[in-house]
Amino acid sequence: MFDKLEDLLIRYQELTDELNDPGVVNDQARFRKLMKEQNDLAPLVEKFTEYKDTKAGIEDSLMMLEEESDEELRELAKEELNSCKEKIEAIEKELKILLLPKDPNDEKNVIVEIRGGAGGDEAALFAAELFRMYSKYAESQKWKIDMMNLNENGLGGFKEVVFMINGKGVYSKMKYESGVHRVQRIPVTESGGRIHTSTTTVAIMPEAEEVDVELDMKDCKFDVFRSSGNGGQCVNTTDSAVRLTHLPTGIVISCQDEKSQLKNRDKALKVLRSKLYELELEKAHNAEAEARRSQVGTGDRSEKIRTYNFPQGRVTDHRIKLTLHQLDNVLNGDLEEVVDSLIAADQAMRLTKLSEDM
Repeated sequence: MFDKLEDLLIRYQELTDELNDPGVVNDQARFRKLMKEQNDLAPLVEKFTEYKDTKAGIEDSLMMLEEESDEELRELAKEELNSCKEKIEAIEKELKILLLPKDPNDEKNVIVEIRGGAGGDEAALFAAELFRMYSKYAESQKWKIDMMNLNENGLGGFKEVVFMINGKGVYSKMKYESGVHRVQRIPVTESGGRIHTSTTTVAIMPEAEEVDVELDMKDCKFDVFRSSGNGGQCVNTTDSAVRLTHLPTGIVISCQDEKSQLKNRDKALKVLRSKLYELELEKAHNAEAEARRSQVGTGDRSEKIRTYNFPQGRVTDHRIKLTLHQLDNVLNGDLEEVVDSLIAADQAMRLTKLSEDM
């Protein structure tokens, strides 16, 4: 591990030298590429430098204990030695985490698709609550939401809602939300006071660039229709909505949030690229079954990942057996503890797998 870290330290210095070269500065494409590589290495280099400084502190303390006869100075050396030894273990763990292979999609924006599942109107109502939860969470992270498509049920619920979240590192945090979300509560439509269980499906797809997916426009069929639902002037009176059918896969996407047919067409293509990219990722995941087992689930739409129990005021994530009695806070977008716990569990599982392979 430390040989690799030394090599990365040398590479970081090489990048620094290259970035100071006037020839590189004048080549903006190369400059940006090198700058990104340096920025990616910076946290690791900083942590490794801290490790080396702490190691040096241990050696200095040991030397002082060997050579110093003054009892007060020896006591200070012992304290410094114990402090550095405690610190070094934590730094080593952080270094191992920083050396874990990074998900190439972590910095991407995401397209989120929420659909009401089993439970009819109640499932649609909960889909609307999940949309609100993610909107609040995005707001707390300084991310921006861009609506793609919305299909309401007339009671304030969403049969389906598709939207994009733009921001720094969105996929790295949102990727754990894919799967079946289960709600247990007394529906507003229930007169007998019985608790019902309903489900809503969430799909998180990294935004795919044109370079990520080869898309032949001959495979795409576009239909236009009049937007439905709530909207401003012209939204419901012109054929601005777009339905895109991808002939090879049968994927159908509707976008009607914009007044412009061209903008809706562009949004539909964005969703299609992300869906096709997700299919490719799924194939890769299936081909790497062993690696898949060493990670917290991040993508299987049929996997029941979380239960929101209203009578008990609790949220349970079944993948990591985390239960929080903070239902209201979570539904108001306070997802930080859940997300942090999922990231920590994923890292722990991957570190265990890495140790087994070494």
